[in-house]
Amino acid sequence: MRLTLWVAGVIILIDQALKLWVVHVLELDRLRAIDVLPPWLNLRMAWNQGVNFGLLSSDQNVMRWVLIAVALGVCLWVWLWLRRGRPGKLGRVAAGLLIGGAIGNVIDRIFYGAVADFLNMSLPGWQNPFSFNVADIAIFAGALGLVLMPNAGGGAGGEKPVDDNTRDDAPKSR
Repeated sequence: MRLTLWVAGVIILIDQALKLWVVHVLELDRLRAIDVLPPWLNLRMAWNQGVNFGLLSSDQNVMRWVLIAVALGVCLWVWLWLRRGRPGKLGRVAAGLLIGGAIGNVIDRIFYGAVADFLNMSLPGWQNPFSFNVADIAIFAGALGLVLMPNAGGGAGGEKPVDDNTRDDAPKSR
C-alpha cells in the first residue's frame, strides 16, 4: 500500500506544481498559447469543466461537485480493491497513477472550478484541438495498467493458485 500512496503522491505533486507554474508563473490562462516545440508540443490553456474531451461539461456548479464525487468514489473503489485483491507491484503502481491523477484533477475542480488542461501535442499538417495535463496521462496509464495487469499467481483477483497436493480432498501421496 505504501508504493501506491507514494506513486499517487508523486503524481499529485508533479501535476499540481506544473499547473501552478503554467497558470500562475507563465500566465497561460491570460496568454492562452505558448509554442514550445511546434507542432509537436505546445501549451494551450483549456479549462475543462467536464471529463475527457469536455464530455459532461456544464456551467452548472452541481456538475462540478458530481464529478468530484465520482472521482473520489473511483479512488475509494480502487483503494478497496487494492486492500482485498493484493495485486503485485504493477497493480499497485497502476492504482497509484490512477488515484494520483484523479485527485490532481479533483484539486483543480475545488480550487479553479474546472480542470486546468495545458499540454497540446499535434503533428505537421494537423492541429490537435484538445489539451490535457499530467493527471490525465496518469489516469490513462493507471487505468490501462489495471486493465492489462496480469493476475499475480494466476488466480482470480491476484490470489495464489491452489496446489492440488495441499487440498483437503486430494489424495495423499505415500
